[in-house]
Amino acid sequence: MEIRKLLVANRGEIAVRIFRTCERLGIATIAVAAPDDRGALHTRRAVETAEIESYLDPAEHVRAAREAGADAIHPGYGFLAERADFATLVQDAGLAWVGPPPDVLRATGDKLEARGAAEAAGVPVLPAGNPEEVGFPLLVKAAAGGGGRGMRLVRSPEELGEAAAAAGREAEAAFGDGRVFYERFLERPRHVEIQLLADAHGKVVHLGERECSIQRRHQKVLEESPSPAVGPELRDALGQSAISFARSVGYVGAGTAEFVLGGDDFWFLELNARIQVEHPVTELVADLDLVEQQLRIAAGDTLDLDPTEPEGHAVEARLYAEDPRSFLPQAGRIERLRLPEGVRVDAGVEQGDEVPVAYDPMIAKLIARGETRDEALDVLGHALRQTEVGGVTTNLPFLRWLVAHPEVRAGRTTTAFLSDYPPLSRAPRVSGTWAGTWGRVSPEPRPLLTVEETARATDHGGTEESVVTAPMPGIVLRVLAAEGDRVEARQPLVLFEAMKMETPLVSPYEAVVRRILVAEGDRVPGGAVLVELEE
Repeated sequence: MEIRKLLVANRGEIAVRIFRTCERLGIATIAVAAPDDRGALHTRRAVETAEIESYLDPAEHVRAAREAGADAIHPGYGFLAERADFATLVQDAGLAWVGPPPDVLRATGDKLEARGAAEAAGVPVLPAGNPEEVGFPLLVKAAAGGGGRGMRLVRSPEELGEAAAAAGREAEAAFGDGRVFYERFLERPRHVEIQLLADAHGKVVHLGERECSIQRRHQKVLEESPSPAVGPELRDALGQSAISFARSVGYVGAGTAEFVLGGDDFWFLELNARIQVEHPVTELVADLDLVEQQLRIAAGDTLDLDPTEPEGHAVEARLYAEDPRSFLPQAGRIERLRLPEGVRVDAGVEQGDEVPVAYDPMIAKLIARGETRDEALDVLGHALRQTEVGGVTTNLPFLRWLVAHPEVRAGRTTTAFLSDYPPLSRAPRVSGTWAGTWGRVSPEPRPLLTVEETARATDHGGTEESVVTAPMPGIVLRVLAAEGDRVEARQPLVLFEAMKMETPLVSPYEAVVRRILVAEGDRVPGGAVLVELEE
């Protein structure tokens, strides 16, 4: 079939990026907008806009597509991108679904089922099972999870109960499925992934790997292709494993097989059945448009691609409205925005736009290419120095620090990088033989919030009193103390959710809970007083 008109069931940066390819291909575009998102940048980049009640309502997208005369729906990433019921609804409406078939989404979306398929295909996986069998440390992982949601690191049996409960809550809220399982945790692996394309006629190809080891809260902040740890032989082994898994589940579309890597050994984690946030680095070293390939596959075309070695090097940094040390999301109006020239910029907002509370706080992705890795990092560093954002707090200082860090420049990063080197800390400049031993510092992980960010002290007639406040607009998930309780320093008092992330808000010191001003389920504005304390 020919796709003449496409509805993108998404928002922000990925919707804008898909519209750009559609414009080049002569495909008419339809944006969707929830009531709290009308006028956002993606609605200004489409040919037309349809209003829907929610981005998470499959029926609303299908209704909008049919009313607008669309031929197909592209789900982007996040929201409904990997929902089999959405894909089924789209196809039942006679529309083309730009993604894997519903049965494949079910198979890859359930991590337990995907693990079984990988093992059957001869692809190595990490040990999983009961906590006693797996041992500590372990990861609690959502069976239907993705994007770092529904995942908790557990280092001792005492931590297991609350971690499993928190992962289950987060998974239920994000995916409608609270099931979790337990998998062995590797302390300092690399995280690499293989880009796959598969058509409906049985052809599956891989486009090399991306290095995604630098992460916060299991979410990536810097990606590159190729990986400095992967040579041609390992690339082929990873690629063939990814292809074997894809064929075993009948995969069709663009997808990403994720692996952890220790030396030349690797283990399969999951297959993300969608386009990835970091797909531009592959596009720049493979010289192709992955969204165009998705559209051609959805239209029934045969892939006319063969595996090739990457040409040059590409690296991507994600510019977020978030605190550069704690990574807590921020919201507000962007009063000034200067984005760099000389690199690819995939932006989701413009100057004057709001970074909303309810959605991902990404401002833009900056993607640099060079003939060598050093050149690509130099170009990205220059681009970050050119970037200016006013009106909201961003992670720009962190990104500048990160790209200049000697361990990053040396290509020695692992998934523990931000534990070994806290954000914006002084980078030790150690090189040569002893770098791996003496160059690493291993402090305790930083708390999600500092005392200054969660509480402020006031003086009431000689009695010192503190209040614990909401760091941003959000929802009170649980109240963990009662009025009259004596609490210890750093003891969690409220479990708070903002921008789809749970954060414990803690007592600044040993105190007595004087008043609790909120209840579970309350929606509160940023700065709202949640708990009053007194010594």
